[in-house]
Amino acid sequence: MNKNIKLAVAGAIFAAASAAQAGIIIPAGEWTIDINGNVNGFMSQTRADNVSGTPTNVGTPAVGTYVNGGLAYEGHRIAGGSTTGSNPNKQMGLTTGLLPAWLGFTGKTRQNDLDVEFTISLQPQISDNGVTGDGAVPASSTSQFLNRQTYLSFGDKSWGSIKIGKDLGVFASDAILNDMTLLGVGSGGSISGSGDNTTLGGIGTGYIYAAWKGQVAYTTPNFNGFQATVALTNPNQIGNGLAANTFNQDRFGMEGKASYSFAGDALTGKVWVSGATYDVTSSATQNYTVSVGDIGANVNANGFGVTGYYYKGEGAGSTFLGANGFDSATGTKRDSEGGYVQLTYVLPTKTKVGISYGESKLDAATSADLSTNLLRSNERTTVGAYHPLTKHLNLVAEYSNTQSRAQNNNKAESDTVSAGAILFF
Repeated sequence: MNKNIKLAVAGAIFAAASAAQAGIIIPAGEWTIDINGNVNGFMSQTRADNVSGTPTNVGTPAVGTYVNGGLAYEGHRIAGGSTTGSNPNKQMGLTTGLLPAWLGFTGKTRQNDLDVEFTISLQPQISDNGVTGDGAVPASSTSQFLNRQTYLSFGDKSWGSIKIGKDLGVFASDAILNDMTLLGVGSGGSISGSGDNTTLGGIGTGYIYAAWKGQVAYTTPNFNGFQATVALTNPNQIGNGLAANTFNQDRFGMEGKASYSFAGDALTGKVWVSGATYDVTSSATQNYTVSVGDIGANVNANGFGVTGYYYKGEGAGSTFLGANGFDSATGTKRDSEGGYVQLTYVLPTKTKVGISYGESKLDAATSADLSTNLLRSNERTTVGAYHPLTKHLNLVAEYSNTQSRAQNNNKAESDTVSAGAILFF
């Protein structure tokens, strides 16, 4: 895992006790190789509790039948809203969590007064419901290895560093890295038993997914805690629907952030702002600009941790950047906003307990939206416990309630309970 993710994970687990973990370090001539990663698995069950309104399509399992863009599980249903199966409102599975299993290789060296680095990583999953269980006969098209990082970087502490390749996006990256469900499941846990590689955590219920993007990024030196990053990013992941490349872009995306980290005897924390802008062309007459910004803070003192986060955008949509952010019929952008608050406490046993509430809202573009099942809001409440059984092995238990509402007042609600373990090396 890259440095930011390793620091976030270490802080989430060992807030009272430990620094970031190194992986398996191997000297190799002029290079130092770091082999790092994690393996995790969770038993989870999601139950559809309250669904109301008129369904618009078939869903098995249903997500988006009552609320288009909703994240609450709606149960196995057919047209007309009737249920199918012996237990249609319950889904269970053995899955990876929000952070997928990870195998990363990082090489570092110092050459010609430059710090040179490369990172390549792969992310497998533990659940494939195909008959072979290994992806040879997949249960869904999502049963596959992920490739989240392939980048090189070079620089010096005197002037900063340049990164070229694929890594976590700049905008909203601190939102996910400070989410306590990064070590667990969050919402949508057992639905991933159908073959998805990861769960949602708090994505779409408080923040937009930063995603993994091709980029050229410059990061400044650290000026006594202040640091900034600007990046040109792959524009072709941004579209009005969930599928990439459905729209055209005529310039690179631009993302940036600035942060200030501080540490004292009793108080540590970080404050950040970030933003993104993309030009999108859907036809010769329909052009629009996605623009979005956020602000957040994390403060820790005497075992307590508090995180607050807020974002607001135009054309930015919800859950994934650009999703449902534009009404193609009228050429009107939809406004969106959201955020989350999180409180954690480290017990004398070193167990971290926490509660988090988040909500993402999507405004109607026109009055016509108000009669549709287009998403109006997704919200989530999570209660979790994270216990370091050893230096590297952690037990996790979570409960999440997810509620989705549509513009036409359709509703869906589901509860996810999960328990499992995550091991870092």
